Amino acid sequence: MQSNAGFVFKVLAVSAGLSVAIKVIGPDLSLDATSLNALIAVILPVALVAAALGWRGMKSEPSGHVQGKSKIP
Repeated sequence: MQSNAGFVFKVLAVSAGLSVAIKVIGPDLSLDATSLNALIAVILPVALVAAALGWRGMKSEPSGHVQGKSKIP
C-alpha cells in the first residue's frame, strides 16, 4: 500500500510542477490562437499515450501466457 501512496504522490508532484511551469512559461510563448494549434494541443497527448501503450503492448508477453506457466496441461 505504501508503494501506491508513493506513486500517487509522485504523480501529484509532477502534475503540480507541470501546472506551475505552464502558468509561468506559458504567457511567454508566442503561439497564435488558431484552430490548428488547438488541434495539435488536443491530439498530441493522445497520440503520445497511444504510441507508448502500443509500444509497451508489443514488448509484453502474448495474451494468455503467464511467465513460466502454460495454459496447456
